[in-house]
Amino acid sequence: MDETDRTGCCAPARNGGGAPPPLPQRGRAELATVAIPAAARPVLGTAVPRIADDGEGLRRAAALRAFRITPGAITNADFAAFVAESGYVTEAERFGWSFVFWSDVPEHIPVSQGVAGIEWWRRIDGATWRDINGPGTAETAWHPDHPVVQVSWNDAAAFAAWAGGRLPGETEWEHAARGGLGDVPYPWGTAEPDDTATLPCNIWQGRFPQVNTAADGYRATAPALSFAPNGYGLFNCVGNVWEWTADAYRIRSLKTAVKARLRAMAGYRVAKGGSFLCHRSYCWRYRIAARSGNSPDSATPHMGFRVVFDV
Repeated sequence: MDETDRTGCCAPARNGGGAPPPLPQRGRAELATVAIPAAARPVLGTAVPRIADDGEGLRRAAALRAFRITPGAITNADFAAFVAESGYVTEAERFGWSFVFWSDVPEHIPVSQGVAGIEWWRRIDGATWRDINGPGTAETAWHPDHPVVQVSWNDAAAFAAWAGGRLPGETEWEHAARGGLGDVPYPWGTAEPDDTATLPCNIWQGRFPQVNTAADGYRATAPALSFAPNGYGLFNCVGNVWEWTADAYRIRSLKTAVKARLRAMAGYRVAKGGSFLCHRSYCWRYRIAARSGNSPDSATPHMGFRVVFDV
């Protein structure tokens, strides 16, 4: 498989292979968390799937114990503290490149390699969690209170271990995102976001991928604790950044085409929530039940994570 394979729909996959970075020792992180109650019968998926081939229909889920979760995605400031204490080097830094959305490629990089089939994604040398869109972009694109991005699943798992927690399972993530509302499409309920009047989250407004009006106030990431929280006090469960979960990406399907796609995605991890690059016309995955998958060494400017702690 090419190292810039597009399998995974919402973000290109690196599929670079090789060993993941070693896990750091437990650190001194003090992350804010909110309490999520136990659930004997948590909702996983939805009775009204919008993209059935993604496996977002209702699925059986085991009972959940109570847990705590960060109210927003891990921020750049959080990750900077982790790197300063542990000396951790992310996979984008080790590979020497990462993916950047076409309109965010710096002007001083005149030519960049597009990903076949999704040419709005470009391979940019030197793009990392600090220089999100490539060398020299930290001053304009990096904000301490925004979600850390350009982090792989392996990087996210390393941070979680250092913080004394772990990545959430998909059922845990959905249970927390629902905020006690049950099988609803969005953390706030059923109101559908649009391009002009209903703007409860950070997604794309306009014509993807050419025109983003940024009617919600943001062309890229928003602060991790922006927009209204859900019933459990969680911010930006949908939109803003995709969030890595602990689970392997699996779908039960009888369709030959889906089976072929899943074989190509062996070893991928589930990501939830959609991002600021999602629009209903292309990627209607800014919904609680929606899901995507990517290789654990992949990183993009619209993928982050939050951390769970057992009670």
